[in-house]
Amino acid sequence: MDSDLVFVIGIIILAFAIPAIVSAISDGRTPRGAALMILIGGGLTALAVNQQPGGFQVSEIPDVFVRVIGRYLN
Repeated sequence: MDSDLVFVIGIIILAFAIPAIVSAISDGRTPRGAALMILIGGGLTALAVNQQPGGFQVSEIPDVFVRVIGRYLN
């Protein structure tokens, strides 16, 4: 897999973990699933940053999303 795709998947998983944490805490449950999602998303993001020469700049993140979406829609 290419590092851009791994990065985007990791960021999406991290984004889905936020509502899961809020939901678990508001229901009085332990956020086990959300914690697992954070570990997986963080691991994928860290893997992608380590594979990319020079890493990712914050200003590059929207371009990475557009590249990945464009690559798989065409």
